[in-house]
Amino acid sequence: MAGHCILSHGLHSSPNASKVSALARVAQALGWSHERPDYSQIDAASDVRDIPRRLEKLLQSARRVSGPLVLAGSSMGAYISALASLQVRPAGLFLMAPPVALPGYPQRLDAARVPTRVIHGWHDELIAAQDVVDWCAERSVPLLLLDDNHRLEGHVDAIADEFGRFLGALA
Repeated sequence: MAGHCILSHGLHSSPNASKVSALARVAQALGWSHERPDYSQIDAASDVRDIPRRLEKLLQSARRVSGPLVLAGSSMGAYISALASLQVRPAGLFLMAPPVALPGYPQRLDAARVPTRVIHGWHDELIAAQDVVDWCAERSVPLLLLDDNHRLEGHVDAIADEFGRFLGALA
């Protein structure tokens, strides 16, 4: 086994969401084990004060991993994956549509200095592309900007291909 991926879905989504499901198929094909935590019970109230509970659920899974770990997530899943990286130091981070800041929550997006790839939509209606460009530029993080919106649903296959290249580079 090459390592383990924890794939975190976005707010008001599920472990069966198209992007994390596509990433799971790629991970499995490349010999990585994977899991997709279900945050839907935590997300039900849509309260940013629940972010620590979501983060703790991810950290519990991450702390059980003994080999190489990759944290990947979409939107809120990207946000908590990045924050978790500060505590568990993964081999890599794969962030899709990451919120640089969340209204009503004091912690801005931060991440460990590990191999990271960010994918974002030029037309993201929730998170300005320029904010993500600036965040990536400050850290010299590779960024793939797509002609898509926040859900990136028009590019699931391209994102899966990029994830495969990312995992391949870590192996």
